Amino acid sequence: MTKGKIIIFSAPSGAGKTTIVRHLLAAHPDFAFSVSATSRKPRNCEKEGVDYYFLTTEAFEEKIRKEEFLEWQEVYPGSYYGSLKSEVDRITQEGKNLLFDVDVVGGSNIKKFYGDRALAFFVQPPSLEELERRLMSRSTDAPEAIRRRMEKAEQEMAYAPLFDVILVNDSLEHALEVAEQKIIEFLNL
Repeated sequence: MTKGKIIIFSAPSGAGKTTIVRHLLAAHPDFAFSVSATSRKPRNCEKEGVDYYFLTTEAFEEKIRKEEFLEWQEVYPGSYYGSLKSEVDRITQEGKNLLFDVDVVGGSNIKKFYGDRALAFFVQPPSLEELERRLMSRSTDAPEAIRRRMEKAEQEMAYAPLFDVILVNDSLEHALEVAEQKIIEFLNL
């Protein structure tokens, strides 16, 4: 099985990509998570260096100027997300396979950068109505934030064809089985 390959999971917020990534990390000790950086504030139980590297807007913009990101996006006005080159280097030097949990623009950019060395999944909700229900049931965002996420989700769905695998998350168990199967095939190439 090849080491140092890159597996990307992207989706509209609430589609289930983080749940899938967490399952894969627990099931595969040879996988490592690429912790993204963000300029947003931590949510309830998020931890520095585990969920994200939380940076001030100024610090994030300085890293952009110094070209320290593999990819980055201003996802919402003043809210940056990005993948640090140093994180990718650290994990691949350890000889581990790297898992990304990133937005769809970042995911498509990482796939373009790494080409055949990367397998890119687009995790798709069964419907936009189900996605809205999931976002509301999380109780982490105000109604205005959910409305913005839903508007963005409609735009993000257009990115699906840019990914290697469109994974419809209508049943978590089935989505996990398909993800595992596709990853095993990819790593054994």
